[in-house]
Amino acid sequence: MTWPHASPQAVTRPHARRQHTRREHTRRHSTRRPGRPGRHEAAGPHPMAVSSVLLAAGLATIVAGAGGLALSRSPGAADRPAAASVPAPAGTAAGVPWPSAAGPVALPAELTVPAIGVRTRLIHLGLTADRALQVPASVRVAGWYDRGPRPGAPGPAVIAGHVDSVAGPGIFYRLADLHRGDRAYVRRTDGTLVVFRVTAVRTYPKDRLPAAAVYGPAPGPQLRLITCGGPFDPARRSYLSNVVVYAVMAGAAPASARAAPR
Repeated sequence: MTWPHASPQAVTRPHARRQHTRREHTRRHSTRRPGRPGRHEAAGPHPMAVSSVLLAAGLATIVAGAGGLALSRSPGAADRPAAASVPAPAGTAAGVPWPSAAGPVALPAELTVPAIGVRTRLIHLGLTADRALQVPASVRVAGWYDRGPRPGAPGPAVIAGHVDSVAGPGIFYRLADLHRGDRAYVRRTDGTLVVFRVTAVRTYPKDRLPAAAVYGPAPGPQLRLITCGGPFDPARRSYLSNVVVYAVMAGAAPASARAAPR
C-alpha cells in the first residue's frame, strides 16, 4: 500500500473520515515522501518543537508512508463476523497537561480500543533512509510515530497499523467501524493511562489526504489512528484510500479540538 501524497506545504489544519472495503495489504512497505511530520515529533524532541522545515518536509514523507499499510487482501474479508469488543483497561486517567508542566510525558506502550476489539503493544516507527514513514513489520501490532508528539502531550500523536494481509485481518481491520464518542486508551511506560474520545472518522483518497490536519500542529493532546481503506486496486496491490480516526484527550475542552476535514 502506498501512503497518501499530500503537499508538504499543506501544514496548517486538521481533517478526517472513512469508507467500506478492505483487501490485500501487508508486506513491509515503507512510505515514500519524506520530511513531513505526517506523524509529528520524535520521542526525543518536544511535541511541538518540530521545526517548520521538518514539518513541511515531514508531512509529505509521512503521508507517503501511510500507503505502506496494506498490500495483500485477505480472502473472505467481507464475510468476517463483527469483532468482539475488549474491556477498557483499568487505571486512573491522566489529566490534561498544563503548559507549565515540566518534562516530557512518558512513552506509549500499549493501545486499547474496546469498540473494535483492539489491544496491542506499540512499537516505535520512524523514517526510512529516504525520509518516508516506516510501517509495522507485522500486521498484528500498531506503531507510534516517534518523531511526533507522545500520547497525552500537546499535538497529534500518530499511531498506524495494517488493515489486513493475505493471512487475514490486520490490527486495524475494524478501524473504520469506530464512531464519534468511542474511546481509545494508551498505556504509557510509567503506568499512566491516557484516554481519548473519537471526534471523527474519515476516509481520504491517498492523493488528497489533508496532511496539515492529520500531522500538523493541533491545540491540546490529540490522537490520530491511521490505516488503509477504500477500494483495493489489484494492479497496484494497494488500497486507494486511507482511513483516519481523529480523537481528543477525554476531559479536554471540546473547543480546543479542530474540526476534521471532510
